[in-house]
Amino acid sequence: MRNVNRPFGRTLAAMITPFTPSGELDVPGAGELARYLVDEQGCDGLVLNGTTGESPTTTDAEKSQLIETVVEAVGDRAHIVAGASTYDTRHSVRLAQEAEKAGARGLLLVTPYYSRPPQDGIEAHFNAIADATELPCMLYDIPPRSSVPITESSYLRLAEHPRIIACKDATADLSATQRIRVATGLTFYCGVDALNLAAYATGQVGVVSVIAHLVGKQINAMFDAFDDGDVERASAINDALLPAMRALQGPAQGVTAVKCALAQRGLPAGEPRLPLTPADALIADFIAENLATVKEV
Repeated sequence: MRNVNRPFGRTLAAMITPFTPSGELDVPGAGELARYLVDEQGCDGLVLNGTTGESPTTTDAEKSQLIETVVEAVGDRAHIVAGASTYDTRHSVRLAQEAEKAGARGLLLVTPYYSRPPQDGIEAHFNAIADATELPCMLYDIPPRSSVPITESSYLRLAEHPRIIACKDATADLSATQRIRVATGLTFYCGVDALNLAAYATGQVGVVSVIAHLVGKQINAMFDAFDDGDVERASAINDALLPAMRALQGPAQGVTAVKCALAQRGLPAGEPRLPLTPADALIADFIAENLATVKEV
């Protein structure tokens, strides 16, 4: 049953899209990876077809097949949220409708990128997608990639839509996010792994995390400790995760780093699609060495 305070779960992995050696969608691998993230890493949500899922280079058919595969693999054991927003509103509406048909339980809607729309265009874009299905929607505010932030006044208007209920926040501005959260009543999820604990402490209810691919269990333990009032233990776990953040958010592009780390563990990943490139030997060693130093607390 959905927790109304955490409508999409607490620890959501921004899941990669596994590819075969020939570069095609690895359908069995996607199911295996989803089960690993839920059963072994403790993720209670999976975000598919996002940036980490290489949505710019996967086809609409691949996106739908990935959703169907993951839903079949994990069933109701995790909230399945599908990325369904591009810089083209009409295309985004179709993606949202196809995601609903494929079995997604929610939508992730990123700010339209590259074209730098005005705020009324951003609002119209999000509302059009939210109107297109019956699925709850999580906005995704990431100005470093989209160039244009969602303003507080836009948030206030968007929050009036009955299906726009949450936001993945990657602004790294905890003060502004707290102010918007209080003003709108929207549920916020942290989208910057370095701020996971700080965001949680200021009222965000969970994370959409890249490092959860490898340390989901530790993230859950950190949140459990904080919920239990053991801030010292939560802080110690957060400190112990620094090597994971160095490994996966260091010199390599994020998708490249996570795919390399998963492959090192024998998990489905494959190489990223161009224009992203795989990790070279030096980067692979850097990732392995840092992840090897992550300690249980």
